[in-house]
Amino acid sequence: MILKYVLIGAAMASALLCEPALADEAADMREVAAIDTAYQAAVERNDANAMAAILHEDMILVLGDGRVFTREDLLHWARTQLFVYEHQVEDEGTQVVRIYGDTAIVTARLYIKATREGAPVERRLWFSDTYVRTPAGWRYAFGQASTPLPAE
Repeated sequence: MILKYVLIGAAMASALLCEPALADEAADMREVAAIDTAYQAAVERNDANAMAAILHEDMILVLGDGRVFTREDLLHWARTQLFVYEHQVEDEGTQVVRIYGDTAIVTARLYIKATREGAPVERRLWFSDTYVRTPAGWRYAFGQASTPLPAE
């Protein structure tokens, strides 16, 4: 009989301990979603300072064709305005955030309309952005972007 109460007590304690973890995960999901949306807006504005505050020091981006770019490449593009954006936004309703402890993955469909050295660029693509929790907060550490999607 005592074992029964011990097991019930352990189950209740376990349930109580899981509640804050779920609440923390939901808060992390909201925070990372907001950071990723803010990152896309910073790219659209070519705001290298805002981008730098979000990007992990060792960040890399892998494009669908296999090209790899570093944090410094992305910041250089912003500083020199390699792309002049009209739009760099996630399509509404496509963003999904998944939390795995101190790692978060954001997946969304991105719409880009810009010029690159005067030539028009317009495309949609899927991306996955990986964030890691650091002592300074969530930082964008790895991105992977698909090749452009076919026109609708």
